[in-house]
Amino acid sequence: MKLEHVDVLVVGAGISGIGAGYHLQTKCPGRSYAILEARDSIGGTWDLFRYPGIRSDSDMYTLGYAFRPWTGEKSIADGPSILAYLHETARVYGIERKIRFGWKLKRAAWSSASSTWTVEAEHAASGDTLRMGCNFLFMCTGYYNYAEGYTPQFEGIERYAGRVVHPQQWSADIDYAGKRVVVIGSGATAVTLVPELAKRAAQVTMLQRSPTYVVARPAADPVAAKLRRWLPARLAHGATRWKNVLMGMYFFNLCRRKPARAKALILGGVKMALGPDYDIATHFTPKYNPWEQRLCLVPDGDLFKAIRAQRVSVVTDQIERFTESGIKLRSGAELPADLVVTATGLKLQVLADVELRLDGARVDPARTFTYKGMMYSGVPNFASSFGYTNASWTLKSDLTCAYVCRLLNHMAKTGTRVCVPRLRDAHMEAEDWVDFSSGYFQRAQAILPRQGRKKPWKLHQNYLRDIFAMRYAPLEDEAMEFSR
Repeated sequence: MKLEHVDVLVVGAGISGIGAGYHLQTKCPGRSYAILEARDSIGGTWDLFRYPGIRSDSDMYTLGYAFRPWTGEKSIADGPSILAYLHETARVYGIERKIRFGWKLKRAAWSSASSTWTVEAEHAASGDTLRMGCNFLFMCTGYYNYAEGYTPQFEGIERYAGRVVHPQQWSADIDYAGKRVVVIGSGATAVTLVPELAKRAAQVTMLQRSPTYVVARPAADPVAAKLRRWLPARLAHGATRWKNVLMGMYFFNLCRRKPARAKALILGGVKMALGPDYDIATHFTPKYNPWEQRLCLVPDGDLFKAIRAQRVSVVTDQIERFTESGIKLRSGAELPADLVVTATGLKLQVLADVELRLDGARVDPARTFTYKGMMYSGVPNFASSFGYTNASWTLKSDLTCAYVCRLLNHMAKTGTRVCVPRLRDAHMEAEDWVDFSSGYFQRAQAILPRQGRKKPWKLHQNYLRDIFAMRYAPLEDEAMEFSR
């Protein structure tokens, strides 16, 4: 039976996959493409997570698409608003017609003889198998396991009489009204959940093993509001977007170059929000420097307001064990709880755990180097979208999509069929792919690809540098090999 064939197969219909669809049909109109989505709806992260208060921790002027300006009132938007924006984008540009729902990619095999990928996907509901061919495979599947989040092994958890839930598995039947709730964790998910739960719960405790840097920011951008009054909509959006990009880059560089000054600025803001008598040294002063892990954003200081209103308490301690009625701490204290939420992190996955083969040989992503943070050494006609860790995901995703289109158009112009980045320096020193000390990255080091010490193998978390590297730098360089 003849396989269905498309020029480009995009995997994933989240924020990256929808962006990929727009770029492909706009910049490569002669190329056919399809999108495989494992779930029954678009949106990725914004469709998966349903916990109370789910929202962006990046501003929507940079998390939204450059080609479709965000027009919502709030810069820090709630999850349902973001999901509606993605649905509308897919509908307006006709991208939804290219999506095939319920198909999870399992295997992808490259044949040098035909210069094509053959993929196999399984349907979640029916168990049927789909086989397709494509010239270029573009992975837009994010970086974490959608099936489950990360929960440590807690002693005695089987004795606990209440309910334990990870935010990734939050469901509508979870009742927390009037309940005593303990949220374990202090990362982005925890600081989002806690003030929202506090609106209906009797008491919420954020239990953390160690503090995280927390920064308050207005939910609505006052500069954006003024620019919208003075300038045409698209010009106002562009100005706001660049203002936020440059401010974010400035503060990240300040954190790396002058960490003591950045730390003082952050903690000064916390002290202003919580007052001089609050124990900021214990509960909001991490042992690491700012931006060695991702900062946590609280719109309009909602977490701090809930703490001052005494609806939320922060406990910095370690868990000894669960009891029937709560959690026993190393200090000897016990936290009573009717509901425990384990906001303890994500499980990372590389390329959605798809089995990759090149002419029959298995590819281990951990043994590859990433080219410009988006392609893999020795793997032909293949790219993945991975956003910034220090800025909005979509900034890098947009650059990656545009670069893939440049590659495809260059190949069409030159009559070449294959592009593959080759690592020609056998002595290239490997570095961690992402320079972050966050637990979810450290736990996944064994499965992550590597980066090199010099371009184009160096992964720069820098939007301006990447603009030049991906929009304007020559496609034919010392690493990229094109062939017929």
